[in-house]
Amino acid sequence: MENMAEEELLPLEKEEEVAQVLISAPDSARVPAPAPDSAPTPDSAPTPASAPAPAPALAQAPALSPSLASAPDEAESKRHISIQRQLADLEKLAFETEDFDSSSSLNLDNLDAGNKQACPLCPKEKFRACNSHKLRRHLQNLHWKVSVEFEGYTMCICHLPCRPVKPSIIGEQISSKMGAHYHCIICSATITRRTDMLGHVRRHVNKGETKSRYIAASAAKPPNEILKEADTDVQVGPNYSIPQKTDSYFNPKMKLNRQLIFCTLAALAEERKPLECLDAFGATGIMGLQWAKHLGNAVKVTINDLNENSVTLIQENCHLNKLKVVVDSKEKEETDEVLEEGEEKLGNIQVTKMDANVLMHLRSFDFIHLDPFGTSVNYLDSAFRNVRNLGIVSVTSTDISSLYAKAQHVARRHYGCNIVRTEYYKELAARIVVAALARAAARCNKGVEVLFAVALEHFVLVVVRVLRGPTSADETAKKIQYLIHCQWCEERIFQKDGNMVEEHPYRQLPCNCHGSMPGKTAIELGPLWSSSLFNTGFLKRMLVESLHHGLDDIQPLVKTLIFESECNPQSQFSVHSPANPNKQGKRKGSETVTSLAKKQKTDVSTEHPPFYYNIHRHSIKGMNMPKLKKFLCYLSQAGFRVSRTHFDPMGVRTDAPLMQFKSILLKHSTPTNTGGQPEGPVPPAPEDTVADRVEAAVTDRAEASSCRRL
Repeated sequence: MENMAEEELLPLEKEEEVAQVLISAPDSARVPAPAPDSAPTPDSAPTPASAPAPAPALAQAPALSPSLASAPDEAESKRHISIQRQLADLEKLAFETEDFDSSSSLNLDNLDAGNKQACPLCPKEKFRACNSHKLRRHLQNLHWKVSVEFEGYTMCICHLPCRPVKPSIIGEQISSKMGAHYHCIICSATITRRTDMLGHVRRHVNKGETKSRYIAASAAKPPNEILKEADTDVQVGPNYSIPQKTDSYFNPKMKLNRQLIFCTLAALAEERKPLECLDAFGATGIMGLQWAKHLGNAVKVTINDLNENSVTLIQENCHLNKLKVVVDSKEKEETDEVLEEGEEKLGNIQVTKMDANVLMHLRSFDFIHLDPFGTSVNYLDSAFRNVRNLGIVSVTSTDISSLYAKAQHVARRHYGCNIVRTEYYKELAARIVVAALARAAARCNKGVEVLFAVALEHFVLVVVRVLRGPTSADETAKKIQYLIHCQWCEERIFQKDGNMVEEHPYRQLPCNCHGSMPGKTAIELGPLWSSSLFNTGFLKRMLVESLHHGLDDIQPLVKTLIFESECNPQSQFSVHSPANPNKQGKRKGSETVTSLAKKQKTDVSTEHPPFYYNIHRHSIKGMNMPKLKKFLCYLSQAGFRVSRTHFDPMGVRTDAPLMQFKSILLKHSTPTNTGGQPEGPVPPAPEDTVADRVEAAVTDRAEASSCRRL
């Protein structure tokens, strides 16, 4: 076996071979080598593959940590000597390295050093050999104190010439000063600054990379996990919920989104069949698999993805659900897989690997779903280019930071829209996406009819029906308007149509903030979609399909959308009366809704009031507001259209002006109990004083705001 001094001097390409020899050799074999003048025996003669070559000194070659190399659980990893678990390991490494140097007889000065040791992380010209207590203080103050910790390991700062540094010219001399750096335990990269190293490790953690690449390469590939959703099996890889780490991203939180899209396609399949459907961004293919498995011959599904690994996973998931895979219009033959007796293929799925824009330009579809990671504005033009008449385009946008006015510059760049954070920001986001779809359709001489728009915590889903013709495109373009929003009282109104420029457009607001407040009180938002966001007839057909396919998770949401589109609280209270119906009750309810849907051959959009008010935002200070359900009854009894909204659990959609809204809220509120006041409700104030009290409250709030402003 080679002696240790010669092994440390091998070239860089032989490092892995040396590491295996070091690990496999017993402790008794690690003895100092004989002197150079002694003749080697034939047994100890080096082979040509491992013959030592001239190399720099020990401190100038990347070294392997003996403490890490001797560990049995990390025998396959090669970490730099600057990565240790404890300070004692680093000190032990200094003694072992000094023993190797003294026995190699390459550095004769070490023979006279006595008990002095050199630092293993510094060149000898920078830090000379010293006593053990000085070396311990040097290691602790210079290397260990500014280290970076990660999962029990400490990455100390290294001063060895591991990182190439450009020489600098000082006067007439060239200085090749080596800089300090850190070695990453995961990817073996060298980072100069400690803050950069912390960020580098944090990015590894965010991507799910917590093991060294050497261990990951040698370990066996973990088996894929099989999940089940809506009677559909899907195979997902490790870290499937982290989009930066895996190619086939699968988000379990988007189950509600997938069920809404499935009910939309099922309702469209009742009109005409077969439908050519496209899932433009398949990932694992779970959405297209559900379409083909539950709708059968009514749909012809195409799942597309640009990533090759995702395409392979989609094909495996198709065979897992006993679905035929069609690649390039030819059925892919599977010779390894043999079906059991009684099992049959359920349907065909075409899997493509190309850019989504190219695919939508080449082919025509009846149903297109776009769910990219982020915004979808880059794919809208190609989606509306070849979509068939009366087809449906559904878009899922997950760039909520820009849509929810957290990144206003991004919203202006992607959607060409000016927005601010308001109390109705979720509906504002939905109207922004609909306006983007309407403009893209109008460029293709097509109009859109909004079937429904949903904005939840982590996504915005918009589904529109495509209407061909320049007339429909013109009618759609007229519904894109600007919104005037009061920043003091949250009142809002769409700007009136007309080409004349107004001197003070905020005077169109029904509030009096522009007259009582100094300066400008309103801001112009948009352009936004100003028409209805829901189609009542289509939503009822979706409810029928959810009952038919047993999708219980989305039924409360679809019912809320129906009541919100009608904006009538009476039907809302009557429909929610039967709780926990049995199977026969579900069947009877399904038949009733089916007969109602058959009578309504054409879907009619009921215009509902735009936006909503939050009851907590407009509550009166010092007053206990009524329950939300009772307050809806009070507004309805006053003659206003009113309903709840899915955008905000405490939101109220109504056509009542804000002044009337506050007046009714104040009328049915009770004062907060104080020390000397008796408990119980206080009789309501007379009708003639309600408006005065509301106006006084608004005036007080305005004065307080103006004082804070000054």
